[in-house]
Amino acid sequence: MKALTGCQDSSGLAAAEAARRLAEDGPNALPQGERRTLVSIAVETMREPMFLLLLAAGALYLAFGDLQEGLTLFGFVLLTLTLTLFQEGRTERAIEALRDLTSPRALVIRDGQPQRIAGRDLVRGDLLKLSEGDRVPADALLLSADGVRADESLLTGESVPVGKRLALPDELAAASTGGTGSRVAPGGEEQPMVYAGTLIVQGHALARVTATGARSEIGRIGAALGTVASERTPLQRQTAVLVRNLALLALGLSLSLVLVQGLLRGDWLQAVLAGIALAMAMLPEEYPVVLTVFPALGARRLSKQGVLTRRITAIETLGATTVLCSDKTGTLTENRMTVTQLVAGGVAVNERLQVPAGPGGELPEPFHGLVEAAILASVVDPFDPMEKAFHQLGQRFLAHTEHLHHDWQLVQTYALSPALRAMSHVWAANTDGVQTVAAKGAPEAVVDLCHLGDEDRARIAAAVDELAAKGLRVLGVARSSFVGQQWPADEHGFDFEFIGLLGLA
Repeated sequence: MKALTGCQDSSGLAAAEAARRLAEDGPNALPQGERRTLVSIAVETMREPMFLLLLAAGALYLAFGDLQEGLTLFGFVLLTLTLTLFQEGRTERAIEALRDLTSPRALVIRDGQPQRIAGRDLVRGDLLKLSEGDRVPADALLLSADGVRADESLLTGESVPVGKRLALPDELAAASTGGTGSRVAPGGEEQPMVYAGTLIVQGHALARVTATGARSEIGRIGAALGTVASERTPLQRQTAVLVRNLALLALGLSLSLVLVQGLLRGDWLQAVLAGIALAMAMLPEEYPVVLTVFPALGARRLSKQGVLTRRITAIETLGATTVLCSDKTGTLTENRMTVTQLVAGGVAVNERLQVPAGPGGELPEPFHGLVEAAILASVVDPFDPMEKAFHQLGQRFLAHTEHLHHDWQLVQTYALSPALRAMSHVWAANTDGVQTVAAKGAPEAVVDLCHLGDEDRARIAAAVDELAAKGLRVLGVARSSFVGQQWPADEHGFDFEFIGLLGLA
């Protein structure tokens, strides 16, 4: 795809203008809410009814001279507070460290020069350069793009990457004026925008930043989540009711005892002391300790498994969970791919190989050309797990052969598109004028490029079905040659020869 002309000064923003907009709009960062310091965690803990009960009981024992019982209860207070501060404070520090690590840096053009800056310093109007593997730091409209696909699962929940297109002149104009019509919701194919927090999984692009920080799509989600109040857990609600009921019961019985003993014996001082003793005997001082120590032990066990518990009370919710629902991609799988099956022999597809799983092993000669073409049709420095799998296969079996052409030059690319689910690369060898063209993609798209007859198509389709029945992702591979610099407008201009199929797990 070609860049739109006249839509943005190619030199980008001036440094002075960028500084002015940063001061005006603020940093490109999401609102983090109130940070939980050790003091705030301690205050939050001491507001709990059971904790207040423990403090009250300890104070009463000290007030009436029972030093041993009073110090014991205050020791429980100190233990409860220490455990809570240690566990939740450590988690807060870990979360802060993770926030620093995940803050993306951005490659922008300012004063005509590419600069790598902190993502929080991005401003509206910045020219942003994006490449495969980049985390998008702000919402932006695409000014130029080459086969860009983005993983927007963070915003939409859909794990399949979506394709992107260039922004149209009216879309650029609407974005520059900040009109309400300029907002494009994430999700769906062929949108002109990329969004903060999403991941570029294919291609590269030049984009103009339209929204930063809380004004971005992910910022809107963060603002909505900020309005959600954290509810007290069932156990917290139950213990609060228990403390209230026990306090009322203790108060009622104590007053009754004071009145009865005072009226019968006439010694009101001893009656008051007896009432206080009854109230203290009814206070369950062990509850706060138990309700802190056991969840803290659970949080410690979880931390050994790499799970951070921000609030100890969350352990109760986890312990009450009976059914855990999750989707497959990225949760039950590792987002890694491996080539496990190869089918070679051209349209005859008569050579099949189960790729050895462990180290060692050799790749038979008939499959060398298939793996070679798959690598030539892939990105040189891949980020996509599928393309990484092809390079890893080549490094494993072809590293000591002539099939890895590190001295060849990539001179032309044809990106994957909705019209043709295949991508092609044209490579120039440094020895002669003949260029090698390699294509890979959906088997039906590659078969279409090869202009095969019905019999050959049926034979290849049967091989594809055989691999797909094993739960594999199947790609077709083709190869051609070309002389000259006037490359065809699309891949159909090449005379491709079908090479084979690859099955990935």
